Amino acid sequence: MKTWLITGCSSGFGQRLALAAAERGDRVIATARNVETLREMAARFDGRMLALPLDVTDATSIDAAVAKAIATFGDIDILVNNAGYGLFGAIEEGTAEEYRPLFDVNVFGLIETTRALLPTLRRNGGTIVNMSSGAGIAGSGGGGYYNASKFAVEGLSEALAGELRPFGMRVILVEPGPFRTEFLGRSITMASNEIPEYVTTSRRQYRESNDGKQAGDPDKAVAVILQAVDADEPPLHLPLGPVAHDIVERKLAAFRRDIDAWRDVSIKTDFERP
Repeated sequence: MKTWLITGCSSGFGQRLALAAAERGDRVIATARNVETLREMAARFDGRMLALPLDVTDATSIDAAVAKAIATFGDIDILVNNAGYGLFGAIEEGTAEEYRPLFDVNVFGLIETTRALLPTLRRNGGTIVNMSSGAGIAGSGGGGYYNASKFAVEGLSEALAGELRPFGMRVILVEPGPFRTEFLGRSITMASNEIPEYVTTSRRQYRESNDGKQAGDPDKAVAVILQAVDADEPPLHLPLGPVAHDIVERKLAAFRRDIDAWRDVSIKTDFERP
């Protein structure tokens, strides 16, 4: 039996992961800013699921949730940093009041939650699952702020994996493409400033035209995440779905084209040897 702490469990992948882990017999600390959204779900599992309030932007809230979780279940084996949201719109359209809170949740909240859990995770060689996105693999017009927040999660996770490997710990970056969760409906905000020049690239119609039509089955995605968590050698990068894999392949190909085209010029930057 493993013990999970999952952030952002009120909907989407967080909720589905909490349910799947509990249904297979594991213990789950399911967290959300509004804990009332979790009460009914937790009541189904006879004490194996603990619902706790946790706001990843509030250090006091994080510390209180971690202390209660450890007091109830002991050491935690798996941390899933799932809480997050998106901001769409051109870079010029975004304002500090819109993009700074995005980084507070998606990046700094993830960092603070991870730091709070690392002592217990280190004790028993735990696993950290950081929910990234296909948007963390390659940037696209209209998603720049969301891309930047997920790129930060990718870099942080890669560094963290190297730091934690000597303790027998694993880090998994989950990089989903479009899945039919509530993300587009409730977890995307749009830049309030609309600049006509960006009408074709700001992705303002993306939510309306794609919400509820995504090809990805979130339950199948959760099954893959569980398989990766259980694996003896899980991947650091776990793209989910054909769209995410296409993003990876295009990024690798574009990167290779740039490197090959400029190699002879760009490598000649060292001091001349005597």
